Amino acid sequence: MAIISRGFRGKRETDPRIPPGQYLEHGFPVLSAGPTPRADLSTWTFSITADGGALKTWTWSELTHLPHDDVVKDIHCVTKWSKLDSVWRGISLDTLLSDVEIDPDHAFAMAHCDGGYTTNVPLADLRGGKAWIAYQYDGAPLAPEHGGPARLLIPHLYFWKSAKWVRSLELMTENTRGFWERLGYHDYGDPWKEQRYWGD
Repeated sequence: MAIISRGFRGKRETDPRIPPGQYLEHGFPVLSAGPTPRADLSTWTFSITADGGALKTWTWSELTHLPHDDVVKDIHCVTKWSKLDSVWRGISLDTLLSDVEIDPDHAFAMAHCDGGYTTNVPLADLRGGKAWIAYQYDGAPLAPEHGGPARLLIPHLYFWKSAKWVRSLELMTENTRGFWERLGYHDYGDPWKEQRYWGD
């Protein structure tokens, strides 16, 4: 059962950066599908995989010593809140993907996370400065309840695609639904098209 914190209701405020059906949220609500994992950074790794094998694996130290981006992005939750100008630090997926050989047939990716959560995304949505492995929020280490030590950050899609506690990214030739997508959430999740659920 999903655990939902306060903050999922609010007044609709007019702002051109807020997609249809969303309201402005000044806090940072927490939504999780289970208990919050706690990672040991001495053994933590992140991998890019394909066809059942690892293409590249980084330790926590290796990952966080890569060139990073400081990004300010609006984020939009499928539960209808939007938070403007959220501040993150992370490693661009462009940086990580440039370090592996990608088969031209790999057009999709599946994020795999501690706790068993998965979410699917087209590979094109992870490239071109669109996505990061984020490890800081608002100038501090990313808190476990918000996906720390590291989460996927894909701000142009609904926030469930920005998978918490991410540990690997599997490159795939065919699209396969992840956790919430199998339960009725939209495969893609464009907030500006209100792609919340199957059929939207």
